[in-house]
This record gives sequence, C-alpha cells and structure tokens, in this order.
Amino acid sequence: MFERIKNFFHEVKVEAKKVNYPSKDELVGSTWVVITTVVVISVFLGIVDVVLAKIVKLLVIR
Repeated sequence: MFERIKNFFHEVKVEAKKVNYPSKDELVGSTWVVITTVVVISVFLGIVDVVLAKIVKLLVIR
C-alpha cells in the first residue's frame, strides 16, 4: 500500500513539472479581466433588477 502512495506522489510530481504556469504579468492581466467582467455584469444585472421591480410594481398597483 505504501508503494502505491509513493508511486502516486511521484506521478503527481512528474505531472506538476509539465504544467505551464502563467507569468506574473499574465496573471495580473487575467485578474483585471475577471474583475472588470464581474463589475460590468453586476451593474447590468442591477439595472435589470431595478427595471423589472418597477414593472412588477406597476402591474401590482393596477
């Protein structure tokens, strides 16, 4: 059993060496893309929520 565990961690180490990790600049750029996308979608959904709330309010009052 210990041999299987040892083999597993050896394979993990070999595979981790194959990974192409992003540079710091790529990571920062990707982070800004994610932050910007989240803000834009949040604002859009907030506007849609307000508009739909007003429509529902108009329909309920009548």
